Amino acid sequence: MNPILVVALVCASTVQQPDCSRETALDVIIGPAHTLQECLIQGPVLAASAGHSDANTYVKTRCEQRKER
Repeated sequence: MNPILVVALVCASTVQQPDCSRETALDVIIGPAHTLQECLIQGPVLAASAGHSDANTYVKTRCEQRKER
C-alpha cells in the first residue's frame, strides 16, 4: 500500500491560495504516490487528466499520509 496520498484541489481563480481547501475546492481528486516528489508532480497531472485545465481554475497539491485502518 502506498503511504502517501496525492490530494489535488481544483479551486476557482477567484479563491485565494491560502483559502483553497477541500471545503472550497470545485473538485478534489485523490490518488496514490510512493514518494513526496511523485506526489508533488502527480497533483497537476491528475487534475489535467480529469479535464481541469482552464484559465479560471488552478490546482493546489497536498501530500497526506495515508491513515491506517
